[in-house]
Amino acid sequence: MEKLSIVVPCYNEEEVIEIFYKEIEKVKKKFSKKKVKLEVVFVDDGSSDKTLEIMKKLSKKERYINYISFSRNFGKEAAMLAGLEHASGDYVTIMDVDLQDPPELLFEMYDLIKIEDYDSVGVRRTTRVGEPLIRSFFARMFYKLINKISKVEMVDGARDYRLMTRQMVNSILSMKEYNRYSKGLFSFVGYKTKWLEYENVERVSGETKWSFWKLFIYALDGIVAFTTAPLMIATIIGVIFCLISFVAIIFIIAKTLIWNDPTSGWPSMVCIMFFLSGIQLFCTGIIGWYLSKTYLETKRRPVYIIKDTNL
Repeated sequence: MEKLSIVVPCYNEEEVIEIFYKEIEKVKKKFSKKKVKLEVVFVDDGSSDKTLEIMKKLSKKERYINYISFSRNFGKEAAMLAGLEHASGDYVTIMDVDLQDPPELLFEMYDLIKIEDYDSVGVRRTTRVGEPLIRSFFARMFYKLINKISKVEMVDGARDYRLMTRQMVNSILSMKEYNRYSKGLFSFVGYKTKWLEYENVERVSGETKWSFWKLFIYALDGIVAFTTAPLMIATIIGVIFCLISFVAIIFIIAKTLIWNDPTSGWPSMVCIMFFLSGIQLFCTGIIGWYLSKTYLETKRRPVYIIKDTNL
């Protein structure tokens, strides 16, 4: 009998866990007719509410429900990694507990893998209804940018929600990097992937934990993780400004010798100095971002620490 594992990262989600459980129960009954048993791996990412308490209660009630609890908040990437490492199914999916990832799509995803021989079936949103306009705009710009400067294709609107074969999951787990950007890792390993489109679904309850600033930092992590183009941009900017300064020096010398025009324009010179200093700090910042990621990788610290689990 085949097993399908559902990895569910959670952070302060006491309002929605039991709602999610009721929906998964419906899915479980339908999959049992296909002779597929379910395994749910809840990952508590250092919640400060009753999230862990509810997980423990459900795990005592249902044998197919497991939980992992971190010693503190390590982030969603760490929670997804922990879930994938502890999932034992022949097929594994990652699903948000807020039901923005429709559980009923699992049946179609499973059939596509079994019948049409796909290695992975993911979902992508065709609309961003319910999201702030500014967030939607920057999200679209991010995907356009990353796909131009990176060799790894990332699908606009793609979510972490996807069903994967055990072989694909093992390939993802073989990458032991500390700074993880799963959307990129899913694409990097390759494999035959089918995309299902659906309209955006709002949370059933509670509030999102992803602020605009957190998403911005996450986007920068993705760029640094999958392309070195910013380093090349910093180099090109440096070369361009060296050429401009060289031409400007020749022009000033020629102007002084031919027309005997004294050097003037201190206000404009101060503005130029500030501008060039800004460019230098910008380029230094790019280098520093890459250096900081390298520094974190060389420390070899664990991506997460488990405090409690029933596995």
